[in-house]
Amino acid sequence: MNYDVVITCAVTGSGDSVGKHPAIPVTPKQIAESAIEAAKAGAAVVHLHVRDPETGAPSRDPDLFRQTVELVRESNTDVVINLTAGMGGDLTLGPPDDPMNYDKAATDMAPWQERVSYVDQLRPEICTLDCGSMNFGYGNYVMTNTPVMLAQLAEAMESYGVKPEIEVFDAGHVAMARHLIDQGLIKSPPLFQLCLGIPFGAQASPNMMKAMRDELPEDAMWSGFGISRMQMPMVAQAILLGGNVRVGLEDNIYLDKGVFATNAQLVERARTIVEAMGARVLTPEQARAKFGLTKQV
Repeated sequence: MNYDVVITCAVTGSGDSVGKHPAIPVTPKQIAESAIEAAKAGAAVVHLHVRDPETGAPSRDPDLFRQTVELVRESNTDVVINLTAGMGGDLTLGPPDDPMNYDKAATDMAPWQERVSYVDQLRPEICTLDCGSMNFGYGNYVMTNTPVMLAQLAEAMESYGVKPEIEVFDAGHVAMARHLIDQGLIKSPPLFQLCLGIPFGAQASPNMMKAMRDELPEDAMWSGFGISRMQMPMVAQAILLGGNVRVGLEDNIYLDKGVFATNAQLVERARTIVEAMGARVLTPEQARAKFGLTKQV
């Protein structure tokens, strides 16, 4: 069991939650304010995506990232900033009889430089590395991250002095990550995020979380989460298995059945679980020490 728990809050994500929830953070101001509220509730780390302020659609506009990060930093709220670098690997194929007639509006395949340009500019303490490809959901969308692309992204993150949070959605992604570590592209000790419950990746279950945990390198640090109604059960499971936890509106929009959540409320609920299990919630400074991070300003 982990008695010193880091809580990460995934503030807004890139899913289709806008329109399903009346107050998903969309603008840089809304995202920053929600991140700050989550930090005050006990999140040591905030994981940030950005969205088009007009439409709510996911975006990788460097200026939106800059505005959001600057607002968090200028608030003088101590929190570890974790930026997504997962955008730009989105492929939506055409129908089965014409797969190469891909959906141009829903496809965003970007050069590696574009995928991490704002990471280079803003130098967060952490950024994500989605360590593999997978069928993501029920349609024709494929999350696409080839070994060559991942090697280039990992090398860039290392050169920026930003620690990759290795996001793994299935057991094969752990194997891919271990390959990058063996190649010296990711420094030890690595930091993993076990992402469970996304169709058709690893299920959000105790057995699956344990199986993936058991495949991690011996010196790995890790967090884990489940989406939707499995968010809080996976908080407890991750703690029992020795990991840290992630909650937030990216992964789940409800506090209780039919009750919309805020990020701060989800962090507070996770904190209650942590403390009820006899563990303590780490501060941002303690999280930096645990993960080997250097505070950025």
